Amino acid sequence: MPELKELEPVGVGLGVNRYPFQNALYIIFVLLGIVGNATVVGVISESVFKDPSGGRNSDIILINMALSNLLLSLLRNILLVISDLGLELNTSRDGCHVLMGVWVWLRSVNVWSTLFLSAFHFQTLRRVAPPSRTVHGPRRPPKTLLISLGLIWYLNLIYAIPAHIYSTKGNKNSTETLMLVSSTTRPLLGCVWNFPSSYDTLAYTTTSMVIHEILPVILMAITNLGSLYTLYTHGRTRNPAHMTQDAPVIKRIPAERRAAKVILALTILFIVSWGTSIISINYLNYYKGSSATFLPVIARFANSIFIAISPIVLALGHRRLRAVIKSFLTH
Repeated sequence: MPELKELEPVGVGLGVNRYPFQNALYIIFVLLGIVGNATVVGVISESVFKDPSGGRNSDIILINMALSNLLLSLLRNILLVISDLGLELNTSRDGCHVLMGVWVWLRSVNVWSTLFLSAFHFQTLRRVAPPSRTVHGPRRPPKTLLISLGLIWYLNLIYAIPAHIYSTKGNKNSTETLMLVSSTTRPLLGCVWNFPSSYDTLAYTTTSMVIHEILPVILMAITNLGSLYTLYTHGRTRNPAHMTQDAPVIKRIPAERRAAKVILALTILFIVSWGTSIISINYLNYYKGSSATFLPVIARFANSIFIAISPIVLALGHRRLRAVIKSFLTH
């Protein structure tokens, strides 16, 4: 069973007096994540609802990803900030069941939503024909897309059930004995894992690491490499003679190429931040040692960087977001 020694008691933050700069930086990241992702959800949702065609598929996927970022910031990261400010946070045993399940659920949805965005645009770049559009009245988002997004939330909710069951409220002397990237990198609100046996702990840890931590990152890297290759081949065949009706969408719609760059930047940012967190937490789980102090800090900031920075990346490449932000700053 992975075991960590000399960690802080449950419910205790990093300590605002011990690490003032570190806490201030984390607070900035969390606030950026909340404001930025709320802006993304609000602005793009308004655009989708006002669009007679039902909105672009990529916009709907971006809303889904930003929504998971926002919920994670509100239901977990903001609680970490409050704890770090020295306020004592605690909850009941039933509250820990709910919160641990929600944290695992939202983190898992977050990683698979980002992978879905990467895979969707890779498929878009390689598609030969543009999506058909009807001229008879408004067009709604395809059912396949909505069902796929719904499955991401539903299947990850099923996966989070063990986190709901095998968690409990610890006492003041409890220490975290297991860390999962998909839940919490340190005790929060007094909630700790409570698996029946070492075998169950190892099984859940390994399953989580493979299915929700390593596999999505590998798939994201593959789709990114595929998208980069598609962009590279496009750059070599930009001769107008090659711009036939059978050419991929990217050769006929420059906007797709710009969108590809934004999505590539998002997924690369996710791979770097999530990958750093995976390495830190799993090294800590299985090898421990003197790194027990700084690795949780690295993992914690790595978990927050994507949520905080992704709205900025989107704003640089999304025309509607740029227009709204520019209008806000100039008034």
